[in-house]
Amino acid sequence: MFEKVLVPTDFSKHAKKVIECVGEIPGIKQVVLLSVISRSAITRVWDPVAELKEVEARLMEEKKLIADPSIEVKVRAVSVLEGEIANAVQRVADEENASLVAMGARGKSRIQSVLLGSVSRNALRYGDTHLLIMRYKVLESGEMEKHCARVFSKVLFPTDFSQPAEVALSFLKDIKGIGELVLLNVVSTGETDEEIEDTLDDHKYRVHREELEREKTYLTNTTYEYRVFHSRYRDYEQGTAYFQVADSAGSARVLTTDYTADYQRGVVTTVTDQAGTTLYLTGWSYDLNGAAADLWRMRAGKVSSYYSVDMDGHRLSRSDWFKHCSEMAEMYDRRSRPVTVRPWRDGLVEDR
Repeated sequence: MFEKVLVPTDFSKHAKKVIECVGEIPGIKQVVLLSVISRSAITRVWDPVAELKEVEARLMEEKKLIADPSIEVKVRAVSVLEGEIANAVQRVADEENASLVAMGARGKSRIQSVLLGSVSRNALRYGDTHLLIMRYKVLESGEMEKHCARVFSKVLFPTDFSQPAEVALSFLKDIKGIGELVLLNVVSTGETDEEIEDTLDDHKYRVHREELEREKTYLTNTTYEYRVFHSRYRDYEQGTAYFQVADSAGSARVLTTDYTADYQRGVVTTVTDQAGTTLYLTGWSYDLNGAAADLWRMRAGKVSSYYSVDMDGHRLSRSDWFKHCSEMAEMYDRRSRPVTVRPWRDGLVEDR
């Protein structure tokens, strides 16, 4: 099932634990250890060849963490611009024909968040290779618990009985080494899909031929190029039907052939240098913070009709729950961008 596994590493302790345990994945035959070197576009002095050699040497040391001698281990190091790590992971997964990408939930970030790290999150959202994200419990001593033998011993499978869920369940049945499979269906009393979609539509804004800001990328002390372009907006709807890049003459650029897009950050990276060229972006941008604020207000309105509950020495107060929802709405309101209106030749466009 998972014969060839790609393991991206940033040499953090979380990544080392994944490498230690990857040999326990049932049916594994080959591991590709990958390190992605990310550099800022404004870096003036950079020796990519020397840095790649240094990273490859570190990968050879990491290779020793895989104790099973029957597993073939390959190392790869690639360099990308800052913010393109998840895209690089997916590209290497495609090149290596990996059947699984295994990575830690967090890396070098000092923020101990309950959320996934940015690279793991983007790999989950935008990748199309099977993904295993391993999260380790940190013990009181500061060390991370080792649970290699329990990777697939008990699997929780949430399902909404949809066709994609049925396909995923059929896929799970073919994985060897699963000791127990627990099926879970959650009956939600929260917001419906229709309510969420309607709220998102309320915070969806048209961006029409916005002139993108060029970013100068230094190759050496004296040479540079223009390949990275920034929009003022974020969280764009994906797809060429909603996200379109063109030059001043109106000639459209082709996604993947001419450029790649980071929809979440509103960044366009072209394949070739665009010195002397102005690029324009047309698309749909979402204010997710504004939408979240409205959803929390909607939930506050619902819980105002709830009853307070006392059970097993615990109390769930309606007023406390209402206060929590209101505070969450206020927090997202503060993060939301103010709305302005500017005219354009076909009517009005709302910007954030």
